[in-house]
Amino acid sequence: MSWSTQVPTSEQTQDQTENAELPSILAAGDPILRTRAESVERAEIKSPEIQDIISTMVKVMRKQSLVGMAASQIGVLKRIIVLEDREEYIAAALSQQEREQRQRYLFPLKIIINPKLTFFDTQSPATMVFPERSPVVQGYQGSVERYLEVKVEGLDENGDPFEWQPRGWPARILQHEVDHLDGILYIDRMDSKTFKSIPAS
Repeated sequence: MSWSTQVPTSEQTQDQTENAELPSILAAGDPILRTRAESVERAEIKSPEIQDIISTMVKVMRKQSLVGMAASQIGVLKRIIVLEDREEYIAAALSQQEREQRQRYLFPLKIIINPKLTFFDTQSPATMVFPERSPVVQGYQGSVERYLEVKVEGLDENGDPFEWQPRGWPARILQHEVDHLDGILYIDRMDSKTFKSIPAS
């Protein structure tokens, strides 16, 4: 154990206080993760309650260096997801070749309420198989087949209509997070033969 004589700044103290108050991510086995989340009424979206849920989700996602999160992962059964992929996440995890194979690219924060997915299966290939992980199944991964391109429609954090049609890894993240809202974990969709433990990061 090391000791520091540095006095924390007010900003650092505030960050530590906020992080200490953040909820934990639920673990597989919790019944909430197997429960379908409820839609959010448009009139509710700008309420302090929903705005606080959204803010908390973004903070937890960034604290854990995740690329996506569903409200149910922190025990809130509302149909809200947040997604964001950053260059530092991609560079730390993948070689350039792997990045191209997965079609993984950065995108800014997206907050989607009541997401509805449309799948595109007319292209070839329509699906791809890659390993997935989740903090609710800590320390493991398994390969999952997902659609390569999807369209999501819903509402944004202001209650305005939202539409996005990503391809590649962002489309995979979307499908993974919407599954959470329906009580589905990636382990339900994976090839069980590919399930394995991964080194602690």
